[in-house]
Amino acid sequence: MERVSHHGRVTAYRQTQPAGGGPTALYVHGSGATHRVWGRQYAPSGPTHPAVALDMSGHGESDDIDTAAGTTTLDAYADDVVAVGRETDADVLVGNSLGGAIAQWVALERDWAPEAIVLLGTGPELPVFEGLQEWLADDWDRAVEFLHERDRLFHDIDHAAVSRSREQMEAVGQAVTRRDFMTCHGFDVRDRLGEIDVPVLAVCGEHDKLTPRAYHETLASEIPDGEVSFVPDAAHLAMVERAEVFNDTLTEFIEEAV
Repeated sequence: MERVSHHGRVTAYRQTQPAGGGPTALYVHGSGATHRVWGRQYAPSGPTHPAVALDMSGHGESDDIDTAAGTTTLDAYADDVVAVGRETDADVLVGNSLGGAIAQWVALERDWAPEAIVLLGTGPELPVFEGLQEWLADDWDRAVEFLHERDRLFHDIDHAAVSRSREQMEAVGQAVTRRDFMTCHGFDVRDRLGEIDVPVLAVCGEHDKLTPRAYHETLASEIPDGEVSFVPDAAHLAMVERAEVFNDTLTEFIEEAV
């Protein structure tokens, strides 16, 4: 892991094939995850290289922050992304779920901007089911179980990656994961999508109950240079569950957009 210091903290990231000849993709994970969720993208067989994946503050090997859920946390996570993006000369932001919200926030609120953005399993707003909000506060085991039921994080709950996803969420822990989800709950840029002035691809797993098809269709229709794509036989973590299909989709978009 490599590290960059900024705003009084250290953000860790993994960079693979830094001498690769293509555009640099920077991958941003979602709630309760780490950079490892993008393992099939930053691997040598991934869609583009160089490839970079970061741990946001409080996740994996990155320093934590003392912020309340909401805009202050969103701002801090955006600062993490910008610091790594500048350090690695990233060209494309790829964000999943909360990571997609952060990518939108960077495009809207920061003076560093990528040449293109991919938004997977996300939307212009990310309301969190009331029951999940309660479980994240008071019944952590139930929250983790709920998220790993069919057609939430995964369509196929027998997928080999399900146990790794559970382990990763447990390692991130209840407090940070709840902060992530409650930051999602307060996120809403529906009236600002027209300000995003780079090409954007919204990608949705066809069975995703956490961020359904309509969210992605809104992104594609309201962002001036937006389009949408759907990944069959996948839910929220399509880049894990159907990595080859997602990678092919990402490669095609980047070749046209950058």
